[in-house]
Order: sequence, then structure tokens, then C-alpha cells
Amino acid sequence: MDAFEYRVTDEWDEARWTAAECIYEQAFPLHGRKSGDIIRGMFEKRMCQLHTISQGSEIVGMALTGIDHRAEALIIDYIAVRKDVRGTGHGRHLLDLIKQWAQTVAECKGIIVEVESEPTVENRQRIHFWETNGFHLTAYVHQYIWVPEPYQAMYLNFDERNRLPEDGKILFRSITRFHQKAYHRS
Repeated sequence: MDAFEYRVTDEWDEARWTAAECIYEQAFPLHGRKSGDIIRGMFEKRMCQLHTISQGSEIVGMALTGIDHRAEALIIDYIAVRKDVRGTGHGRHLLDLIKQWAQTVAECKGIIVEVESEPTVENRQRIHFWETNGFHLTAYVHQYIWVPEPYQAMYLNFDERNRLPEDGKILFRSITRFHQKAYHRS
């Protein structure tokens, strides 16, 4: 794989977001993503990070994350690679960089992500991606009041002696806190 530049910022960067936003919009349907205003507000609240990988001068992958300090966990809100490079290992590479950053820089004990749990081919492929990258699917199915799709939590521990809870209901407390703070106007 060619050399990549990996960058993480917790400050609003209009140019970087504009470049990453194309990938974000391509990967997530309108009903399944936060608006630009909400994301800008998340940066103003100092509650998220934008991770990007670039190949040459072009961003080819992006992720939005947040840290739940109470759980000592990184929450991956969104992760995507450009459509034309999907299936080439770029997503796995970006996730590996995020894992390293979460463990060494953010000092988290693991990562939490939520996945749609309806039994569709696409959802099974997403779950398989996370599982092949070391994540574990929880049994608990969470139903939000504002979206029709049910979700499940997945988690990854960095150290088996200092683990995140395996109970999806507990993990969704972290995810819900993150979303509530993102949407709360303050």
C-alpha cells in the first residue's frame, strides 16, 4: 500500500472537513448522518475528532470519533473510505491507525461502535468487517426513538485485563451519551 498521511484533529478545520465530507455523504444516506451544522457544533463542544488518511494530496478515508471518558472508550461515530478505493484495505488501514491512536494518545481501554442489526446483506458485511478487525458483537438490540432501524453495539478491548463491558445495554449508555451531547444545543 502506498504511503499515507494520517491526521487527527479535534478542532474545526473547514478545508479538511470539506474534503472529507464528500466521502461522508457518499457513504451515509441523508437519514443516516448528522448534518454539517451538528458536526460543526460537536467540534465547538470539543467532543469529537476527525481522522483522515490521505494518499498524495487527496483524502481517501475519514472517521468521526468521540471519547467517553467515563467508560474510557473511543466511540466511532462514522468511518468511511472513498467509494473508488473500497475493498482495497484502506478501511482496515484507517481503522488500525485509529486503534493505535485511541490506545496510545487518547489512552482508551477499547473502542465501541454501533451497527445496524437488521438482517440485510449490507449489514452482515459491515458486521463482518468489524469482526475481522477484532470487534465483538453484543446480543442486545437497541431501538432509538428517532430512527426506525435497530442497532447493536460492537466493542474491541486493547488489553484483556482491562476490558470494556460485554453487555450491549451498558455500551449503549456510552453511545447514547455521545449522541445526546452531539444533538444538545448549548
